[in-house]
Amino acid sequence: MSIDENKAIVRRFIDEVFVQGMTDTVDELIADDFVGHTWPSTGRPKDDLKAAIGRTSKALTDARFTIEDMVAEDDRVAVRLTAEATHTGELMGMAPSGKRYSIGEIHIFRIHDGTVVEHWHQYDKMTMMQQLGALPGGEETAPDSTGAAPDADGPAAG
Repeated sequence: MSIDENKAIVRRFIDEVFVQGMTDTVDELIADDFVGHTWPSTGRPKDDLKAAIGRTSKALTDARFTIEDMVAEDDRVAVRLTAEATHTGELMGMAPSGKRYSIGEIHIFRIHDGTVVEHWHQYDKMTMMQQLGALPGGEETAPDSTGAAPDADGPAAG
């Protein structure tokens, strides 16, 4: 597959799986031998991913993922994005706060024959927990997708 085709698969995966929570897309875009390097595996990788998406979709609503950078070479696609959502359900044992967060994330996908065969994911969990009120230091409003912090009078200038 071409680099552009691999990027299109990743864009679709981010939109349909991460943002919309469409678990049917997992069956289509994830290889049977998929390896997710982020969460524990039960030996059923598609089911593991669907369960993770289900938990996240129940806890976080109004999700928005803004792709800031996408770089591809050979069979790998790296994405730097800003993830935003509202905490409306239990998340990692934390009761819903009703607060919105905005954090940076890095994803690396390996594509083979039109499906995702590997995925790595790192995110700024500390900032997310601060913005949700679980840790000190997050009382200010979340930065916008450019990373600019808001001023005292309103949203960030960008």
